[in-house]
Amino acid sequence: MPERQYFYKGRILNLALEGPYEIVEHAHAVAILVERDGKVLFVRQYRPAVRSDTLEIPAGLIDKGETPHAAAIRELAEEAQLTGDLEYLAGFYLSPGFCDEKLHVFRATNLRVAYAKPDDDEDITIEWHDPQQILQDAREGRVEISASAMAGILFYLREQASRGGGASSE
Repeated sequence: MPERQYFYKGRILNLALEGPYEIVEHAHAVAILVERDGKVLFVRQYRPAVRSDTLEIPAGLIDKGETPHAAAIRELAEEAQLTGDLEYLAGFYLSPGFCDEKLHVFRATNLRVAYAKPDDDEDITIEWHDPQQILQDAREGRVEISASAMAGILFYLREQASRGGGASSE
C-alpha cells in the first residue's frame, strides 16, 4: 500500500494522495432518528457547500476521543434540546470511493427535555414532518435532504412496514 502524501490538514478533514487515488479523511459523524406520532424530527439549516437549505435529522461530528453514542447524546441535546434512550441502527460509509467518513445512525426513544448550547455556526430550525411526504418532496425536487435524513426516513419506513403501519417506501 503506497504511503499517503498530504496536501492539506484541517480541523475536520485532510486531503491526500495515495498512489493514483485522491483521498479525503473526514471526521466520523452521528445522526439521530427521532419520531413522534407518525412524524420525524428534522432540522432545517443553510448549507454553504450546496448553497441551499437542507432538511436533515439531528446530526454532527464525533469529537476526538468521543464514542458515537456520546456524540449522539450531545448532538441531540445541542440541535433539538432533547435527550432519550438511544438504539444503534447502523453505521455506513458515506462515499467510500474517496472519503473515509462513517456515519453512525441511532434512534432516540423515551424523549425528555435537555439543554445544550448549539454550535456557534449553527442556525437551525426544528421541524416535524411526515417522512413519507419528505421522501416524495425530495424525489420531486421540492426539498433538499441529506444522506442522514434519507437513512432516517428509510429506517422509519421499514419499521412502520414491519409493524403493519401501512407505510412503504414504494
